[in-house]
Amino acid sequence: MRTLARTDTSVIGKWWWTVDRWSLGVLILLLLFGVLMIFTASPAVATKINLGSYHFVQRHLTLVPAGIAVIILVSLISPKNVRRLALLGLVISLILLSITLMLGAEIKGARRWLSVAGFSLQASEFVKPFFAVVTAWMFSEWRSRQGFPGHWISISIYLLIICLLLAQPDLGQTVVISAVWFCQFFLAGLPLVLVVSFIGLGIAGLVGTYFSLEHVRSRIDRFLDPSTGDTYQIDRSLEAFANGGFVGTGPGEGEIKVLLPDAHTDFVFAVTGEEFGVLVALTVLGLFGYLVLRGYLRIISESNLFVFLAAAGLLTQFGLQALIHMASSLQLIPAKGMTLPFISYGGSSFLALSIGMGMLLSLTRRRPGREGVV
Repeated sequence: MRTLARTDTSVIGKWWWTVDRWSLGVLILLLLFGVLMIFTASPAVATKINLGSYHFVQRHLTLVPAGIAVIILVSLISPKNVRRLALLGLVISLILLSITLMLGAEIKGARRWLSVAGFSLQASEFVKPFFAVVTAWMFSEWRSRQGFPGHWISISIYLLIICLLLAQPDLGQTVVISAVWFCQFFLAGLPLVLVVSFIGLGIAGLVGTYFSLEHVRSRIDRFLDPSTGDTYQIDRSLEAFANGGFVGTGPGEGEIKVLLPDAHTDFVFAVTGEEFGVLVALTVLGLFGYLVLRGYLRIISESNLFVFLAAAGLLTQFGLQALIHMASSLQLIPAKGMTLPFISYGGSSFLALSIGMGMLLSLTRRRPGREGVV
């Protein structure tokens, strides 16, 4: 790629000199570190459930090239086509989300996964990036076209998604989507009185969820008072960080992954802390922080409202998901099963994040005159 001249007018040439190569490099680095973590964290889990030791490794290795290809291919398209992709993707994701409620497998009291050709598909993962772009589109049209009810369209889609997610139920995804949507609405010019109103509704919703969903109430109670219930997994997670110290026990030498049922997904950050130590764990945190902050700095002077809102939504979603995973592992918030972007095992999450980051790289490309935005 470095041999490409700035005067190269080919599709790849123009892409290489306009895309944010530093952000792309960090994404590739996270992908590669994710491969390492799947190699070290998943064999113990696979053996425990009577699968081949490298079952999850093999499946993850088939996803990585696909993920990289998706990131690059999506980043090649124009913002106008990003909108089209997001609209089509959102419609398909909502249909799959509805089908999941009827035909999805019930696991631990929730219907979140749909079996497709032998693979488990979690439609809610794909809803997140597509909705962030579509709602940015609606908000930008609301502000640029007098009389266009973009905010009402966005509110209607949001309420539909929330109803479908709570019917599963999936509070974690509901919180992430709500936070991203509120952030975008705020940046689009939400009146202060509505800001206060939405915050109040959010608090009321969380209180209502606490009293209506038993598993949510149990998690919050255990977070506030560990003596009220089983805290086995979070105790093992904290023990992993204590065992790892500053430099870790070494790749493959951790013991806690044998005890954690979701060491390769919900607690991969704990495995990182034990086997690679606090220094590497902080480096991983720094990479996520760098990616999010660099993205915001890249769009801070963006004049196109759609591009600004869509990129802000995708960055907020990405950063919030990583933050929830790491904070849960450290008992800084109530336990919530959520993958660590590009590092945890999870096909739906991995591919959805690849699409989201591809759209982000497309939106943040340098375009003289902002061609293709309209």
